[in-house]
Amino acid sequence: MRKNKKKLFLGLLALLVLGGIILALPPVWSRVSYYARQLYTTLYYKINPPQDVIFNPVQSTPDEMATAVQATMNAMVSPTVAINTPTPEPTLAPTPTQMPLPPSVYLAGVRTEAQMWNNCGPATLSMALSYWQWTGGNQEDTAAILKPNPRDKNVMPYEMLDYVNEQTDFRAIMRMGGDLYTIKALLNAGFPVLVEKGFEPANLAAEGWMGHYNLVIGYDDAKQEFTTQDSYLLALLKPAERPSARGFKVTYDEMTSNWRAFNDVFIVIYPPDMENDVLNALGPLADETNSYRIAADRAAAEAASLTAARDQYFAWYNAGTSLVKLADYTGAAAAYDKAFALYPTIDEAHRPYRMLWYQTGPYYAYYYTARYQDVVSLATTTLDAEVEHILEESYHWRAMAELQLGQQDAAIADFENALRVHPGFAPSYEQLVQLGVTP
Repeated sequence: MRKNKKKLFLGLLALLVLGGIILALPPVWSRVSYYARQLYTTLYYKINPPQDVIFNPVQSTPDEMATAVQATMNAMVSPTVAINTPTPEPTLAPTPTQMPLPPSVYLAGVRTEAQMWNNCGPATLSMALSYWQWTGGNQEDTAAILKPNPRDKNVMPYEMLDYVNEQTDFRAIMRMGGDLYTIKALLNAGFPVLVEKGFEPANLAAEGWMGHYNLVIGYDDAKQEFTTQDSYLLALLKPAERPSARGFKVTYDEMTSNWRAFNDVFIVIYPPDMENDVLNALGPLADETNSYRIAADRAAAEAASLTAARDQYFAWYNAGTSLVKLADYTGAAAAYDKAFALYPTIDEAHRPYRMLWYQTGPYYAYYYTARYQDVVSLATTTLDAEVEHILEESYHWRAMAELQLGQQDAAIADFENALRVHPGFAPSYEQLVQLGVTP
């Protein structure tokens, strides 16, 4: 009997060891941990619905300042869509004549790559680089620098830009205010386009709206659709199906609607000797400052013409983001105030509660208009609505505001939190050094 018990014990021990070895295999552990996190996140958000968390500014823009910003926004749009006023306003400058383009283009040569958990940024960047025969590796190599903490929620476009310009022999530029013609012109010139847009996957409906990267590699006017490489959709395919995937279709209407959520931002990667070709294809967006003005004009027009609450929210948020880029922080703060006032009117199932994970413009606008308590409140609200409290930008900006409010100990703790969730995060590292604290 004892021998049988001993054999049983040893057998169970062997199974546990074998199970541990199997779980330790990267492909297995990646899949198991992914589903475990999904289950935990689902349960957490069932108990603490993030859509219910509302940010209310306590230092909102004075009425006379908001009125001035409203007038500025009115002046950006045509009389037919003026905001809250029947008075005719100046019209937009004429759009430069657009050259006719071929009815369809497809750029072959991208190495398909299914993303690992929460890794669409590094995976999409790796695919974009592969078009130019990049030999630096794959998404694991890009992620090692872009998100040293695998649990990091988002890779910002500027981080991807820095990666290309500092870690590879290629160059990259980023612009806001893109449109469908811009994408087509770049594709026609031989350049894939990396875009960030809104995303609501059907199989993750419970999680709601989120941000996502796509690599656009083709278009077809007859079908009114783009061809993209999508690291998330690739992950849903069987491994044997991925290398032959020619891409996933996105209609022109879907691109317009979902891209709006990110102020029509895009990145173009190219060999250094082809920079003039990129700038020529960009047309009026070649000049960076002009691209922000174009984006602000579009946001103003959309804030006036769109009727759905979420679309209006995105439009006002885009206006704020564009004005931040133009260093008009007062105007940006007022635009963000309008966006946040609209947020509670969006039905709960479609509220973009992750917005501050991806776009941190309100922190700049409120900080540089001395609305420090609003920075603290917004950062705290954003972190509290998150399951893991792992947003380095929110920790950093809360710390910056805490310094201005004389709360140095709290600021140091938050700078350290930023470095805890994103090791080496330069802005927080530099602040700690200036405070005489060893990071």
